[in-house]
Amino acid sequence: MADNQTKRVVVAIDGPAGAGKSTIARRLAQRLGFTYIDTGAMYRAVALWALRQGVRFDDLHRMEQLAMAATIELAPGRIRLNGEDASDAIRTPEVSSGASQIAVIPGVRRAMVGKQREIGERSSVVMEGRDIGTVVFPNAAVKIYLDADIEERVRRRLEEERAKGSTVNAGALAEQMKERDRRDSTRADAPLAQAPDATYLNSTGMSLDEVEEAILKIVRARVTNGKEYQKESEARSQKSE
Repeated sequence: MADNQTKRVVVAIDGPAGAGKSTIARRLAQRLGFTYIDTGAMYRAVALWALRQGVRFDDLHRMEQLAMAATIELAPGRIRLNGEDASDAIRTPEVSSGASQIAVIPGVRRAMVGKQREIGERSSVVMEGRDIGTVVFPNAAVKIYLDADIEERVRRRLEEERAKGSTVNAGALAEQMKERDRRDSTRADAPLAQAPDATYLNSTGMSLDEVEEAILKIVRARVTNGKEYQKESEARSQKSE
């Protein structure tokens, strides 16, 4: 879709935990034919390589070197690390734990941001997080700050956890999410913040389909090149035939 003749578009979605960013970002990427930049999978890939190389997660210098050297390719639902499909290998508890540890290393974060920007230079992308529109892609064509009332975010997260078989207390989860909001908003390194030119969208009471359609309208309004939606138009035409 995104080639030398087509303008590449970045859709940046920021917001607090439980606002539905990941689900919406994946759906939008599929709908538009854009690449979904799965940041979690990228950090997991680096953690996997560190485990295979015997590098300690607290070795800041070596972890930064690995993050810079890693060749990471993204495809719908898949990720390749140094040419190997690592989609299943990155899902182990050990890799998951390692990813959370290395994600706070400044050098690793800088390396990942660089790779994310490279992907955005090659193709149109949808990316979600807490500093996408402010730090990673400050010049994104479309910036959304996706929010929801804390009660709604807790309810959604409870449903996710219970679907996994986890028994979590609603009150405790609410306190955890409030604390995470506080940390994310006040941290020194790339805090959670709404970009001045981002569109604020409160998804409380909205279905996934409604949120998706609302953001698609924003995308269409911000991007005037009709070629950006060629895939979507073709897909919708095929469905109607």
